[in-house]
Amino acid sequence: MKVYISADMEGITGLVDAEDVQPPGRDYERGRVMMTEDVNAAIRGAYAAGATSVLVNDAHGPMRNLLPDLLDPRAVLIKGRPKPMGMIEGLSSSYDAVLCVGFHARAGVLGVLSHSFMGHEIEDIWLDDQVTGEIGLFEATATAYGVPLVLLTGDETACAEAAAWNAGIHTVPVKYAKDRFAAQLVPVVEARTAIEAGAADALRSLPTVADGAEVRTLAVRWQSASVASHLTAIPGVTRRDDRTVTVTADMLQLYRLFNLFLRVATAVTSNPPYC
Repeated sequence: MKVYISADMEGITGLVDAEDVQPPGRDYERGRVMMTEDVNAAIRGAYAAGATSVLVNDAHGPMRNLLPDLLDPRAVLIKGRPKPMGMIEGLSSSYDAVLCVGFHARAGVLGVLSHSFMGHEIEDIWLDDQVTGEIGLFEATATAYGVPLVLLTGDETACAEAAAWNAGIHTVPVKYAKDRFAAQLVPVVEARTAIEAGAADALRSLPTVADGAEVRTLAVRWQSASVASHLTAIPGVTRRDDRTVTVTADMLQLYRLFNLFLRVATAVTSNPPYC
């Protein structure tokens, strides 16, 4: 059984603030340790359920957060950026299951460190007119590979978002949002035990999904009209309005295109303010 783990950071046990998850935040180095240990818990659960190999993709921010020397040595790590498929880099139809560790809720929802991919740059995302964030796009892309997303850990808002998108996803809440930068925390040992048990349970009864090549439509509303304007230079991308772009393709191509969107948006918004 081949298991793929995508690890984000905002939904990791104990982390609630930008200082915890962004370098050079004063607690970022501690946050890296916490992130690595949550992932280790998922790896232990995967092997307890019979995994024969585990691939971990560091999917947060600079994508070099996980500490290789502390990571369970049975796992292989993908680290760094840019990656053509971003948060889902390395996944293929050869895998049997996907685990998402440390994920967060979409933009506009009151969850711990909630946002969609680029913080304040993205206001909304729709897939076939269904509003979504990182969780929904990730699950749809994994399904397009024919690989089920079976576990997600994060705050209770992210867990609810995952369950609403696909009721078959096992969820493990490791904190409960009080506000966007505040949470009631599950004790660390209890949270890690739950992640390990949740991963094992999720992998012991895998659903079957058919890989999907059907055409789908992605729409993204940006805060900046300039970003939308630049994105129309990509063949197939059109503007719905000044700040919203749409594109239609199969899901795997959509996810790859979306990662290109992010790189273009980063370049466009990196200019210093003019006032």
